[in-house]
Amino acid sequence: MGMEQQRITLHIVGGNSRSRAEQSRLAMSMGHHAEVYSDLDELFDRPPHGGVIIACEDLLENGVRALLKVLGEEGIWAPVVAASTEPDVEHVVEAIQAGALDYIQLPLTQEELHRMISHVHSDAGRHAEARRRLVNARRRIGNLSKREREVLDWLSEGCSNKAIARELEISPRTVEIHRANMMDKLGASHAAEAVRLRLEADFAEEERTEAVAKADGSINAVQPAMVMEMPNAVTR
Repeated sequence: MGMEQQRITLHIVGGNSRSRAEQSRLAMSMGHHAEVYSDLDELFDRPPHGGVIIACEDLLENGVRALLKVLGEEGIWAPVVAASTEPDVEHVVEAIQAGALDYIQLPLTQEELHRMISHVHSDAGRHAEARRRLVNARRRIGNLSKREREVLDWLSEGCSNKAIARELEISPRTVEIHRANMMDKLGASHAAEAVRLRLEADFAEEERTEAVAKADGSINAVQPAMVMEMPNAVTR
């Protein structure tokens, strides 16, 4: 615990100017660097090539998944940490499952920042690569027609062309045509690659399990403050 953390850059986006300034001062007092942006437009003008993005308050209005999609479209793959003054358990779980690396409560404390940065150092590289795969897979699958997506869904269940034809009430030949078009749009050379893309687009089950485990850690970090504000809270 006494070891110094490796220096990191925090890209603090959104929220009010006072909150951004407080987070920036705290980060720099702990030996880290901080850049502040009033909104996403400012971030896009100076896109980060490393560090971690702290997405505050208003940036979370449409959900973390929508935020990550916009960032991915701009080629920004830095891990994202959601931040708000009153995070509830439901929002924390949703954010982590949608792809946020962590969730922190504002105003930020030295202990909370230390925990978050430790998490970034241990997991950020793998997390960023997973985000790249996720956004890429969803973009490709989004180009499929409704029928092509249905064929992919049944293919992912291990169904043969004949079985898919029965489920969709079309001929096996028609399934072959939809499957060929689907493979071409996905840029997949074989069925296993197409199935992999679908799983990456939907988050593989093991990634969901990891996400929930990380959400539990974030909940444990913000829960004490939440419980203090709820005198009638029941501990389960």
